[in-house]
Amino acid sequence: MTRARDVANVLSTANALATDTETAAAISSHNSSTTSVHGISDTAALATQTYVQNNKGINKGNTASRPASPANGDLYYNTETSILEVYDGGWWIPNTTPGIPTSPVATNQPSGRAYNNGSASVSFTSATSGGKATSYTVTSSPGSYTASGASSPLTITGLQSSTQYTYTVTATGPLGTSAASSASSAVTATTVPQAPTIGTATASNAQASVTFTANATGGSSITGYTVTSSPGNITASGASSPITVTGLTNDTSYTFTVVATNANGTSAASSASNSVTPSAGITIDYLIVAGGGYGYNGGGGAGGLRQFSNQLISPGNNYTIEVGGGSPFSGNTQSRGGNSSAFGNSATGGGWGIGADQGGSGGSGGGGADGIGNLGGYSPPEGNDGYRGASHPVYAGGGGAGGAGQLPNGGIGATSALINAMGAATSSGHLSGGNYYFAGGGGGTSNASPGTGGLGGGANGAYNSAGSGSVNTGGGGGGTYMGPVAGGGGSGIVIIRTLGSVFAASTTGSPTRVFSDGYTYYKFNNTGSITF
Repeated sequence: MTRARDVANVLSTANALATDTETAAAISSHNSSTTSVHGISDTAALATQTYVQNNKGINKGNTASRPASPANGDLYYNTETSILEVYDGGWWIPNTTPGIPTSPVATNQPSGRAYNNGSASVSFTSATSGGKATSYTVTSSPGSYTASGASSPLTITGLQSSTQYTYTVTATGPLGTSAASSASSAVTATTVPQAPTIGTATASNAQASVTFTANATGGSSITGYTVTSSPGNITASGASSPITVTGLTNDTSYTFTVVATNANGTSAASSASNSVTPSAGITIDYLIVAGGGYGYNGGGGAGGLRQFSNQLISPGNNYTIEVGGGSPFSGNTQSRGGNSSAFGNSATGGGWGIGADQGGSGGSGGGGADGIGNLGGYSPPEGNDGYRGASHPVYAGGGGAGGAGQLPNGGIGATSALINAMGAATSSGHLSGGNYYFAGGGGGTSNASPGTGGLGGGANGAYNSAGSGSVNTGGGGGGTYMGPVAGGGGSGIVIIRTLGSVFAASTTGSPTRVFSDGYTYYKFNNTGSITF
């Protein structure tokens, strides 16, 4: 009984040897005073086989009854879904890929974003069932741009400006990736505008006008453009091209860039413009030659020729350049060559040759014929009278030009140091003995001796069919004695010269630009315009 009493001493305060009855009573008393053992309240059934088999160490109940403070790795049988769940920062279904995220919502993030690098923030709701998700991926449509992260929202970049996108979301965990969510509503990506395309800068007195072409808006209306000078960072703003920048320093070389602005910010800068130098004025030299007159027995008069040196013009002004055509032979219809003009000055077209009576007046007069013709009139200081026919009826006078014609030859055209330089640089005019000539008179004719055209584009006379004055020289047409075809006048020309390598701000009429011996030449073979 000693061991029985030892047990009784453990379970009660009895000091006497316990009887079987005492021992049973002590055990019963201990069980009644212990309300829970290791979290199990049913202490009466603690050691029963049935209790262990029914619970197996796993709690169970509906979703709302999950333990409030579980530890990672705890299991819970959800009687509401009939699914065993494991806790790992949340309740997940073991051995399962993550559930599909829901409710993606995209928001455009345009502020300060560069053109074609738009951004959107995409929020979503993680799945409340399925396997554990450790990361999420947002994908755009179109473009398949992506962004990944551990939680909502995610920011996606690289979007094309002015493009509508929808977005889907997938979840990824240790056991794989979920299917994609439904697509968000479409959202247009907007950014700052695309950089403008630079045009041409044109300088004038202490200012410059800068042209440019607007490009894509970035999806938001452009609110204005800003031009910036280099050097100086002098700015000017406006709603459209062109924009004039004032406050520049004369005789300083500048280039310009342009930016566009919308509600999202300002674009990158355009490329730099051409270099221009503001000035109170630009000094030029120029030559004006009008169209030549036609010949008919008497040679056609050359177009008027005028030359100007050290002329001051205003930069930024658009100047019309008119180049006169030569007059075509038209029987006895009396018409002279077309006038040419530039920078407010003009030259008169050449006078016509004639078969009887006097030649026509013009820049240089046309030749007379048949011994009764008088001197053709001219317009000083542009040329000379035509030569009248000899008293012998078989001769006809040649047309006058830079120098008066003589029976039956056309007059020699004009030449000078300026004309030589212009002719050499632009390959125009007639070269003879190192000199270039313009505005040669047309040769007359006779039944024995056709006249020679004057240097500077004048056409030779002919017995049956005479030639026309050379194009872009103002040369007069050749006369003919008997044939039905006489010579038409040559067209005129305008040549402009500036010191240094100069690019005009704009031109029309397709002039030829040549740089030679420290000068820039613009040769107009046709009517057009120029702005410096």
